[in-house]
Amino acid sequence: MYKGTGASPGIAIGKALVIEHSELNIEKKSIENTDFEVEKLQKAVEKSKVELEQVKERVKKELGEHEAEIFEAHLLVLADPELIDQAISKIKDEKVNADFALNEVKDMFVSIFESMDNEYMRERAADIKDVTNRVLRHILGIKVVDLSALSEEVILIAHDLTPSDTATMNKNMVLGFLTDIGGRTSHTAIMARTLEIAAVVGLNDATEKIKDGDFVVFNGESGEVIVNPDKETINKYSQLKAKFDEEKEALKQLIGKASTTLDERHVELAGNIGSPNDLEGLLKNDAEGVGLYRTEFLYMDKEDDFPTEEEQYEAYKAVLEGMNGKPIVIRTLDIGGDKELKYFKMDEEMNPFLGYRAIRLCLDRTDIFKTQLRALYRASVHGKLRIMFPMISSLEELLKAKEIIKEVLAEMDAEGIEYSKDVEVGMMIEIPSAAVISDILAKHVDFFSIGTNDLIQYTCAVDRMNQKISYLYNQFNPAVLRLIKMVIDNAHKEGKWVGMCGEAAGDQRMIPILLGMGLDEFSMSPISILPARKFITSVKYDDMKKFANEVLTMGTAEEIKAYVDKTFNM
Repeated sequence: MYKGTGASPGIAIGKALVIEHSELNIEKKSIENTDFEVEKLQKAVEKSKVELEQVKERVKKELGEHEAEIFEAHLLVLADPELIDQAISKIKDEKVNADFALNEVKDMFVSIFESMDNEYMRERAADIKDVTNRVLRHILGIKVVDLSALSEEVILIAHDLTPSDTATMNKNMVLGFLTDIGGRTSHTAIMARTLEIAAVVGLNDATEKIKDGDFVVFNGESGEVIVNPDKETINKYSQLKAKFDEEKEALKQLIGKASTTLDERHVELAGNIGSPNDLEGLLKNDAEGVGLYRTEFLYMDKEDDFPTEEEQYEAYKAVLEGMNGKPIVIRTLDIGGDKELKYFKMDEEMNPFLGYRAIRLCLDRTDIFKTQLRALYRASVHGKLRIMFPMISSLEELLKAKEIIKEVLAEMDAEGIEYSKDVEVGMMIEIPSAAVISDILAKHVDFFSIGTNDLIQYTCAVDRMNQKISYLYNQFNPAVLRLIKMVIDNAHKEGKWVGMCGEAAGDQRMIPILLGMGLDEFSMSPISILPARKFITSVKYDDMKKFANEVLTMGTAEEIKAYVDKTFNM
């Protein structure tokens, strides 16, 4: 048995198809006819462009615009004259073969991007690799596995699955994914959850140990993988699969039901989105609202300038109308850290996650901030809007942000522009300083939303992307849980509600604790909504309060997790 990271729930049973993403065999050759090599390169680039356009359109149609953005990024790599021109110059100047020239230029670009401090820019190295390898395969005439033409059901085994792989594959024939690398937040894991396909990642050497045609069974929740199991194991997993599928089908009975405990405590189960195209998954899983709309993607999609007020208005209007009057929490611009804009260069920083970003940038560049606020308030007439500020660390920042709202509304009044007078204004609690003074901040907002991803990182002083210390990044950390409880209590004393939009909100083991602490709104990935509702409707709030109080007396994350597992048989 192998053990990896459970990335997407489900039981998969079937034959393995190993995707070889081996290193391309490229040799340096002296060439006399350089024009022929240049033409070969240009034809391969054009073929790749056509393929990527087809993939982009297919993904946009099947999954939505947000998921198709990665292929727009790949097309931009090919459209960048720098990459191809340097390869052509190398062919002509050094009289070498096209594949060698492109590979050399690729390695240079990848090296530059991978050495950058900014995580967003480092991730672009993967785009350059994926795109240039596609072109190289065309130059070399290498036929790759066509995942769109799968004729039998398979479990995909890969070192990693590229965006191209997950977008082009025939979803009806893919029973699950297994990869050597990756974590719960890797592209493969996110896509698996979006597609509701079982997946285990981080297996290290699955592609070496598993062969084409091997019979594989795995559990996408526990991360357990068994290759060529005996009949008894196959029967056991078949029963588990039948039970999982039955439970998934049974969850549909909860659609339309209230997320209310047995003793009548109601909570709101909402979802996180990055664009209007993500609404389909929320509606399918009966989300009661949007707990986090990340507006930065609207800005990151633009190539040459900030989105206009009109462009933003149309996007916000689409979400508000699409959710049919359900509440929508829209977070104001949160760039910086690992999120950069192509057209807005920021200074290199030693600690970008602690630097010029989110509300700090908006309070400095009020022109950008005001444009967004105008678009938000104009859209507010189309639904139930809630506005949320990210990365507030002090009362001064909160009051400045609210003052800018007053200025914007005064301007709109003067211009006779209509807007809703019932827009709630809140803030994220993701910095420990904000949690500590949450009793003061609560007097000046309509709600809090706890961003656990950053709160854990800042509270525990841990870089969550650093594998060597990733064990310190733990949502069950007693200090983190005590901060969450403090925030909820302080808000409730002022009659304000509290939501959570970090990964913890959708963790089935965290839900009993958060429910018992008094959390009012849980915002999570769509596939987590109905399982969360099932649990909430099966317990008493009073019992969960006692349970949470007991948890808060414990000193280690491991003790807390063991207590949750034992109490709820998880």
